[in-house]
Amino acid sequence: MSFRFGQHLIKPSVVFLKTELSFALVNRKPVVPGHVLVCPLRPVERFRDLRPDEVADLFQVTQRVGTVVEKHFQGTSITFSMQDGPEAGQTVKHVHVHILPRKAGDFHRNDSIYDELQKHDKEEEDSPALWRSEEEMAAEAEELRVYFQIFNTRICCLSNFNSTTCVPVGNDAAIASSPLQLRDLCC
Repeated sequence: MSFRFGQHLIKPSVVFLKTELSFALVNRKPVVPGHVLVCPLRPVERFRDLRPDEVADLFQVTQRVGTVVEKHFQGTSITFSMQDGPEAGQTVKHVHVHILPRKAGDFHRNDSIYDELQKHDKEEEDSPALWRSEEEMAAEAEELRVYFQIFNTRICCLSNFNSTTCVPVGNDAAIASSPLQLRDLCC
């Protein structure tokens, strides 16, 4: 099953999270390491046209994914960006949120990241020669997918039980031995 992203068909190998209403994918030409996208499953061009349940899911997924990519790529902050309409820089006619893990000094001027986002998918600067390989993208998606498989196979303790460690369920040794904490994964 492919995913529709505006005029593009996205292979499942580059999608690392899917919910009932949204999906998250790696970026073919990231501005910074870990630059990923979250989109509604329904191909909607403008944010105002999303249903309330789609808005809620989009931002819940964005929060979860942001937490994971910040940790995985050793970021200290995150830039979230949505370009809604052509004058805002939207080049793919499908609502999507850019999630970019940030580090001190990653740009000379902190806000230069927005200049990079504005130009990174422009036609004259978006040659397939600049894209990452499908194999590289699939490998990154697999690394991120593991976090969500771990999250989905654990029973997390409630904070009022004075514990932030997730309790593993099932027999997967890699999952059971993972040092991930509830605070690292849960929204």
